[in-house]
Amino acid sequence: MSEREAPLAGVRIIECSMLGPGAVTTHLADLGADVIKVEPPAGDYIRQMTWPIVEGVSLMHLHISRGKRSIVLDLRTPEGAAVFLELVRTADAVVEAMRPGGLARRGLGYEQLKEINPKIVFCTVTGYGMTGPYRDLPSHGIAYDAWAGLVQPEITEDGSCAMPEHPSVGIHAGPLFAAFGILAGITRARATGKGAWLEVAQSDASAAMDWLRSETWKAYERPQAEVTGNKADDYERRAPGTAGMRDGVRYQFYETTDGHILFMASEREFWKNFCEGVARGDLFEAHPGSQYGDHARGNKELQKELAEIFRSRTTAEWVVFGGEVNTPIAPANTPQTLADDPQFADRMWWLPRDRLGSEQIPTPVKFLDEDLPIPTKAPTVGQHTDTVLRDVLGYDDARIAKLRASGALGQAGDQ
Repeated sequence: MSEREAPLAGVRIIECSMLGPGAVTTHLADLGADVIKVEPPAGDYIRQMTWPIVEGVSLMHLHISRGKRSIVLDLRTPEGAAVFLELVRTADAVVEAMRPGGLARRGLGYEQLKEINPKIVFCTVTGYGMTGPYRDLPSHGIAYDAWAGLVQPEITEDGSCAMPEHPSVGIHAGPLFAAFGILAGITRARATGKGAWLEVAQSDASAAMDWLRSETWKAYERPQAEVTGNKADDYERRAPGTAGMRDGVRYQFYETTDGHILFMASEREFWKNFCEGVARGDLFEAHPGSQYGDHARGNKELQKELAEIFRSRTTAEWVVFGGEVNTPIAPANTPQTLADDPQFADRMWWLPRDRLGSEQIPTPVKFLDEDLPIPTKAPTVGQHTDTVLRDVLGYDDARIAKLRASGALGQAGDQ
């Protein structure tokens, strides 16, 4: 592997965040950006939030705050605010990941920051955004997926509502959208000298990630003559998204001898390859289907035949078979079994516990012929205060001591 600087070496981000939205800068730190997390004297309570707690610190903090430096500044003090402004002079971007307007209320909003650094990119990441009737509502990550229609309540046997297991989308997608928005802003600012203020709502991100279902419902508001289903369904409108795949047969889960696979032969070519591969050309002759997008929906006779076929081999054997005959078959993993999958082991090697405090999944971004740096462990509150003040701003011990005496760096016992 070649020895090169990390892709974002030389990019500095000042982060003011609470909880999950701080993942905005995790993506940038993973690629080598210098992320300085400015914390209040009591620190970000992400360290105590949710489960699991690993040796007294939450996994959420260990993952989201990896690769960052922490400095304590009490922005309520004039001295603390002044240090913040000096940091902004050295930075490419400032991330405000909390309810909108938090920094502005301290006199440190975009309008003030661009006066001292015209190239600054200011990114606000919130729950529901800076506008609209929900802008000031308190919320947590699952709220955005419920709002966007991604997760529905489950009804238990006693008639109570329960939250089903589900992947969280908005709280993860929002920071991703914000990260590439920041990079777009920095690219332009370095070329033009002009910064920008951008905002990303995690609720918007949930809706954007699930665009196909919402846009399908909107399209179905138009007359049947204008918007139909596809040819394989005789142009009948299916339910949007994966809901319309529930009764699929050639695109469906099947039990194997030791688990389940997902069979996805919706194209005629893949379906024919499968039938020939299992020496069942008769299935293709009896049910050739349409050329594209054919799930053989509701064909119980065919489904029974396929169920019997798939129960004849292991999941791993079927995955290998799919590659050999060119038909799409995927293992059906769980979050627990995923780590045992050979594809995961090849590409998503665990970041080491002895480095980060817990095993963690790395960034999926890969630069060929070079290794990205392994992130540093998530910081304790204010762990790098003195280092940042010395190395970034050039403060000497006397000046740091004076700041500490003023309360700008918090008081003993705050953390």
